[in-house]
Amino acid sequence: MNAKDLVAKIRAELHPGEHENLVVQLIEKGEAPRSVIQTFAAEENHIVASDWRSFLALASRAAEPRARGFFTLLAGGEELVLPMLEPLALAAGMSAKDFHNYEPFPGAQAYPAYQAWMALNGEPTDVILAILANFTAWGGYCERMAKGLREHYGFDDEACGFVDFFATPAPQVEEQAIAAVQAALDSGWQPKHAWRYGRLLQAYELEFWSTIA
Repeated sequence: MNAKDLVAKIRAELHPGEHENLVVQLIEKGEAPRSVIQTFAAEENHIVASDWRSFLALASRAAEPRARGFFTLLAGGEELVLPMLEPLALAAGMSAKDFHNYEPFPGAQAYPAYQAWMALNGEPTDVILAILANFTAWGGYCERMAKGLREHYGFDDEACGFVDFFATPAPQVEEQAIAAVQAALDSGWQPKHAWRYGRLLQAYELEFWSTIA
């Protein structure tokens, strides 16, 4: 099996059902209270800062150059989006003081905690596959949120910058990831824990949404 087929297989098997994310459904329809959007932004402020460090740690552990490049790209993305969260929180009616003093919920932070665990303990190529499996769902959630925030809440481009970023396809990131997985396969590597990592990562992703609901 080549890298593209392997990525397609793990995505198909781990992609959540549309019914599993109530928060995105409510925002998409304009039925979520603004307090939920505030919580989303404030929780993500903690998540992005953590994931930024986790991706840098994975880059430092990855022996294969294309794998290092993939994690470095992801870390750069986290750096770019971190300043975009405060405008989202402010547009939802949260004060800057409350945003910066916000105390996160444990259930919402299980995802970055597991990401940090993978950064220390995960086999890097298995981690790449797990992250790619989660990308499709996360990008779709952000695309639907961006639409709902504009249509029903009147948010402008600055307020939607965070969700717009992840809703926008990033072919260079995908290509880098597939190249890294293919290089590993060519060297004799076979996935061992990718499905476990991906399954748990997706479960913690859904726990995040359930918590902020």
